[in-house]
Amino acid sequence: MEEIIEVNGLRFHSYHGCMAEETTIGGEYRVDIKLGVDMGACGESDKLEDTIDYCAVQQIAEREMAVPSKLIEHIGRRIVKSLRRELKLVKSIELKLTKLSPPIEGDCESVAVVMYG
Repeated sequence: MEEIIEVNGLRFHSYHGCMAEETTIGGEYRVDIKLGVDMGACGESDKLEDTIDYCAVQQIAEREMAVPSKLIEHIGRRIVKSLRRELKLVKSIELKLTKLSPPIEGDCESVAVVMYG
């Protein structure tokens, strides 16, 4: 049975965007990740190697967030691909990447993309 591990509220100051200021000053981002995993083995063994290491999830997201990109869609896809490739126990992924205080006209708290893999 597929169960869910969530790693929520990963925060990063990164240099993404189409505007020059965004790649110079940077901005604030939040990443929320849901991983579908079979937790049968870890529920019985109580061993880290039988589940997903939350630190590995954070490190993958941090590594990809450090690579400047114009679009959050591009960053999100890279994170999903890396999680899938590097975490062998993952059966499904839902990722939400939020750009806080985007540089758009009007009062906007955030914009986000939700991606699956």
